[in-house]
Amino acid sequence: MAVSASLVKELRERTGLGMMECKKALAETDGDIDAAIENLRKASGLKAAKKADRTAAEGVVAAKVADDGSYGVLVEVNSETDFVARDAGFLAFVDSVVEKAFAAKAADVAAINDEAMESTRQALVQKIGENIGIRRITLVEADGGLVGAYVHSNNRIAVMVQLANGGSVELAKDVAMHIAAVNPQVVNPEDMPEDVVNKEKDIIKAQPDMEGKPEQIVEKMMTGRINKFLKENSLVEQPFVKDPEVTVGALVKKEGASVVSFSRFEVGEGIEKKEEDFAAEVAAQVAASKGNA
Repeated sequence: MAVSASLVKELRERTGLGMMECKKALAETDGDIDAAIENLRKASGLKAAKKADRTAAEGVVAAKVADDGSYGVLVEVNSETDFVARDAGFLAFVDSVVEKAFAAKAADVAAINDEAMESTRQALVQKIGENIGIRRITLVEADGGLVGAYVHSNNRIAVMVQLANGGSVELAKDVAMHIAAVNPQVVNPEDMPEDVVNKEKDIIKAQPDMEGKPEQIVEKMMTGRINKFLKENSLVEQPFVKDPEVTVGALVKKEGASVVSFSRFEVGEGIEKKEEDFAAEVAAQVAASKGNA
């Protein structure tokens, strides 16, 4: 039988699925919406697959560190909206990802993304109605030192720090909290990538107060500003957030330790959110409905 546009529209509203999927399902059941819904529910992958092209740029980050500070993992799991990021089912899934990554000492998503994990993810997508993805995982090992972590209260920023030669888990956590708040680019000034330094030099040279000055004056001014840039963006040179009278480097050195590395995850960083043109989408659906009626 011919499937009317109104039936397709109703099924779409009740399932959240695409127009062609709904039209096909209705054609297979001779226009019986309840039977079509039942068949679509049996084909549980359909809704999950449909959501996969939506941008998941919200979500949470999480961390877990071994009791002895020997290693830890950072995880980011994304959803489409902040509302779902607070859903109990979503957070339970995040916990399962963290536990699996921690147990496996996983260094990336591929290490845990087996058939069982993917099946769980798709079931959650089907239940919640949003695209959900395990975006990234990193493993930090102490290598004879210790590891500490800090997760901000809104679960949108998580940091893990590796210390060497001393210190404590509490010190590592304090340093991680500082990194969460201030977001340094590197541990030490000499760690700054050359291309970043060169780009900063180009920016400085182009500033209005450099115009017309002798080359040696420009070079001297640029050296001072580059040093300032490196100091502001290097962890050990930054004033500690809980006590600005002391730098992070001095704080750590006081306990006989040094910072080896850090990893900082912030929800959605680097993800380009797709701008939806809802008016255009509705117009396209109306045109398609008229053509298929």
